[in-house]
Amino acid sequence: MKPKIVVVGSSNTDMIVKLSHLPAPGETVINGSFTMAAGGKGANQAVAAARAGGEVTLLTKIGADLFGSQSMEGFRREGINAEFVGTDSAAPSGVALIFVDDRGENSIGVASGANAGFHPSDLSETLDLISSADVLLVQLEIPLPTVEAAIRCAAQAGVRVILNPAPARRIDTEALQFVSVITPNQAEAEVLTGIPLVDHKSLEAAAKALMSQGVGAVVITLGARGAFLAETETYEFIPAFSVKPVDTTAAGDVFNGALAVSIGEGSSLREAVGFANAAGALSVQKLGAQPSAPRRSEILDFLKARTQEL
Repeated sequence: MKPKIVVVGSSNTDMIVKLSHLPAPGETVINGSFTMAAGGKGANQAVAAARAGGEVTLLTKIGADLFGSQSMEGFRREGINAEFVGTDSAAPSGVALIFVDDRGENSIGVASGANAGFHPSDLSETLDLISSADVLLVQLEIPLPTVEAAIRCAAQAGVRVILNPAPARRIDTEALQFVSVITPNQAEAEVLTGIPLVDHKSLEAAAKALMSQGVGAVVITLGARGAFLAETETYEFIPAFSVKPVDTTAAGDVFNGALAVSIGEGSSLREAVGFANAAGALSVQKLGAQPSAPRRSEILDFLKARTQEL
C-alpha cells in the first residue's frame, strides 16, 4: 500500500534562463536559453513524492489565471489529489525567475502571489485529511502561521512531520517540538543555528542545537557532498552519488519528497536518506523543477546499478 503523504506548501510557475554564468549586480548576460516549468517548493515536493511512490495530497493556493490552471492540470496528471487546492481571485499565481549557469548552480527570485494568501483558515476543511496521513511534509514558502497550524494538527494525531525550512526563517519553538525530521541545507542550518558549518564537529553542533529545540532528528543536506544525519546519539555523514549536474533547481525538493515516501513506508531514517540521495542525484541531471523529479522505477534502478558497482 502506498504511504499517504500530505504536502502543505507553495505552488509557482518557474521561468528559467540557462546562461554561461550567473549575472553579477548590474551585469547583463546574453545568449541564454529560456524554458518554463511548474515549480514551487510545495508543488515540487508533492510531485517528487507522487513519482517516488506516495499517495499524495497537495494543499496550496493558486491564482485564477492561466498559470493556476496549468498547475492544476499538472497535479492531476501526476495523480496528486488536488481537491483542496485553493484559488485566490484577487492575487496572481506565484512565479519564480531562475537563472542557471553552466555548472548547474542557480539564482532564484520569487513573486509569491496567491501563496502569500494561504492562511490557517484555508486548512479548516482538511484537518481530518492531515490527521489521517502517514507523513506531513511542509516548507516555508507560505505564511508561517499556516505551516505551524498544519504541524500542530499532524502532531495531535501522531502523524510524522518533515519540515524543510526553506527558505530559512525562524519558526515558533513550540511548533518545532512537533517536528519529526527537519531537513535544512547548509545555508539554512547556519541561519537557524548561527553556527558556521565547516567540518563534522560544527555539523554535529548545529544538529544538537536544532534537537535541543525539540526536533526529533536532523538531516542537513550538503549538495554534492551528501547529507549529515543526526538522531538521538547517532551522528553520521551519508555521501551523495557522484553525477554530472545540469541543473540543481529543486534537488532539495526532490530529496524531501522521496524522503517522505521512504519514511512513510517504514524505512529507517538512514535508509530513507539513501533513497532520497538517489532521487536527488537523478534530478540534478535534468533541467527544471518538477520535470526533473524521477519515477520510483528510476530511483530503484539507479540504486541497484550503483550497488552493483561497489
